[in-house]
Amino acid sequence: MLYRKIEKDIYQHFKSKSDKILMLTGARQTGKSFIINYVASQLFSNVVEINLIEDYDTDRLFESVSSVEEFHLRLSSIAGERLGNKEDTLVFLDEIQQYPRLLTLLKFLRQDGRYTYAVSGSLLGLTLKQTTSIPVGSLTIMRMYPLDFEEFLIANNVGKEAVEGIRKHFQSRIGLDEALHNHIMGLFKRYLLIGGMPQVVQEFVNSRNLVTARAIQNDIHRLYEADATKYDLEHRLHIERIYEMIPSAMESHKKRIVYRDIEDKPKGRHSDYIEEFDFLSASGVALEVKAISNPSFPLIESGVKNLLKLYLNDVGMLTGILYSNNIKPVMDTECSVNLGSVYESVVAMELASHGHRLFYYDNKKNGEVDFLIDDYYNLSAMAIEVKSGKDYTVHSALNRLIENKDYRLEEGVVLSNSREVRQEGKIVYMPIYYVMFMDAKGSSETEILL
Repeated sequence: MLYRKIEKDIYQHFKSKSDKILMLTGARQTGKSFIINYVASQLFSNVVEINLIEDYDTDRLFESVSSVEEFHLRLSSIAGERLGNKEDTLVFLDEIQQYPRLLTLLKFLRQDGRYTYAVSGSLLGLTLKQTTSIPVGSLTIMRMYPLDFEEFLIANNVGKEAVEGIRKHFQSRIGLDEALHNHIMGLFKRYLLIGGMPQVVQEFVNSRNLVTARAIQNDIHRLYEADATKYDLEHRLHIERIYEMIPSAMESHKKRIVYRDIEDKPKGRHSDYIEEFDFLSASGVALEVKAISNPSFPLIESGVKNLLKLYLNDVGMLTGILYSNNIKPVMDTECSVNLGSVYESVVAMELASHGHRLFYYDNKKNGEVDFLIDDYYNLSAMAIEVKSGKDYTVHSALNRLIENKDYRLEEGVVLSNSREVRQEGKIVYMPIYYVMFMDAKGSSETEILL
C-alpha cells in the first residue's frame, strides 16, 4: 500500500470520537475511497460503503430521501445485518455530490447519532459552492491531492528516516551532499514523468514501465474531460476547451489563459467564463493561480486581477501531454527543451497540497514572479521564483519585488536544480525538491475544522 500522509489525520479524526462527520474532497482518482475504507477497517468492525453514483445508475434507492427515518429504512434494506452502533459501524457515503439533498441531511444524521459517518466526492468542491444549506458546523472537511513528492519518495523505497534527515537540512538551510542530491534529483525527475496519481505510481513501482503508467494517466485525463458532461452543451464545450488549453498556455511566455482564445472572441473576458473556471478548480482537476500587483499580508485581501493561470493537478499528466513516452526532455540534462512550465506545475502542486493559497505577482512596471504565498511566521508575503535552467540567478522581477519597501516582504525564494542552499540579501536559493517541506504555517496540511 502507498503511504499517504492524510491517513494519520483520518485515523485521528475517527479515534477522537468526534461526532462531526468526516467529509473528504478532492479530484477523481486521488485515492479518497480507498483511504477511508483502509482506515475504517482498522477501527470499525462494520464498514458500510454506498457509492451514490452506482445507486443513481441502478435502483436510485437514496435519490428521494428527505428524512433521517427514510434514510435508515433504505440503509437497513441493503445492509441490515452489517449495522451495529456508533462505536462499531461506519456508514460511508461515497460520491455524495450525486444527491445534494443528502448534504443537507448530514446535520440530522449527526444529531441522530445512530452510526459514525464519512462522506466523499470527486466533484464535491463544486457542489459545496453551489449548495446553500451545507451544515458546516457538523463537518470536518479534509482535501486529498495526488501523492506529493515526499510520498513519492517513500513509495520508491526512500525511508522515512531519510526524508526526515533531508527535512532537517531544509530547516537548517543546508544543501545535501553531491551524491544524495543527485539521487534525490533523479527521483524528482521521475516524479515529473509519473506524477502522483496513486494508480499510476503503483504501476510504476511495480513495473518500472513508463508506457503502462502513461496509459493509466491518459485514462484519467479522459475521465476528467468527461466530467464536464453534467453541464449543458455550451458550458461543457467551454470547460473542455479551457482544460485542453492549459498545457499550451503553460508553454507560452505569460503562461496565462487568454480568454479571447476560448471561443476565438476578440473581446473575451474572465467574467464570461466564471462558471467554467469554478468547475475546473472546485472539482480539483486544475489549480487556479490569481494575479496580484500590490501584495500585502494576508494575500487573500490584496487586490486580485482577472489574469489567471491554471495548472493541471498532476505534473505527470502534463509531461505525458507534452512529451508522450519520450523521457529525454525530462531525464537528459543536455536536452535543450525548456522545462519551465513543468517545474512551475510541480511547485504549484506541492504548495497547494501543503495548504497554501496560490497567487502570482504581475506588475506592468516590475514584471512577473511565479508564486506568492502567505508567510504566516513573518506575517508577510513570500515570493517564489522557479528556475529549470542554469541561469537561476537571473531574476530581475523578483529583485524589484523584494526591494519594494511598501510590500515589506521578508525574503524571496529561488527554486532550481542547484544543490547548494545560500542566501544573498533577501534572496534564498534552494534545490527544487525542498518545496516538499514548504508547509503553510498557521494551518494544517490537510484538515480544515468547521
